[in-house]
Amino acid sequence: MIVDERITAYINSLEKELPAYLNALEKTALSESVPIIRKETQTLIRLLLAMKQPTKILEVGAAVGFSALYMSEYMPENCSITTIEKVEMRLEKARINIANAPKGNKITLLEGDALNILKQLASQGNSYDFIFMDAAKAQYMIFLPEIMKLLTAGGLLITDNVLQDGAVAKSRYGITRRDRTIHSRMREYLYTITHMEELETAVISIGDGVTVSTRIQ
Repeated sequence: MIVDERITAYINSLEKELPAYLNALEKTALSESVPIIRKETQTLIRLLLAMKQPTKILEVGAAVGFSALYMSEYMPENCSITTIEKVEMRLEKARINIANAPKGNKITLLEGDALNILKQLASQGNSYDFIFMDAAKAQYMIFLPEIMKLLTAGGLLITDNVLQDGAVAKSRYGITRRDRTIHSRMREYLYTITHMEELETAVISIGDGVTVSTRIQ
């Protein structure tokens, strides 16, 4: 945990109840150890959706579809979501979960390698005013140039799991050898988005760490 567990539990106890189908999906995902957005991250996303009132959302990393379905419940009526996933085992469940959801018709699931799909979307002239990145953490830096082609002026980029349970703050030599690549890539990503002239970024230590960036130019 990055923040005090007792305080986090108390804050989460104040959360509104999820719609029944999302509550069931969340419980199933947690019981099967499928990574989904944490309660405190859900709250932040809901707030940002209410403030931004986006018209087009892009999600990189659908997993079983929970976060896309969560956003569909709180986004404006005229908004649509495009979400990307490549892991077949997760895609199987995402297809079913989205097809059976009340607002599943607002979600387009793109299947395949995220980098290739992002390049395709950019080449087709697509743009999004709300982008949520929750995919392979070592790939964030690789995705970023394509994400910037897709993010509108004034648009929001939210990136999840950036603090790696606090490990990102450790020295490289305090990290096990097998985790050093992702550690260095995440530090590079965080430095880059906090120093880009095009973005204004805040790093927020909730959940497993979230960045919120707005495009200012």
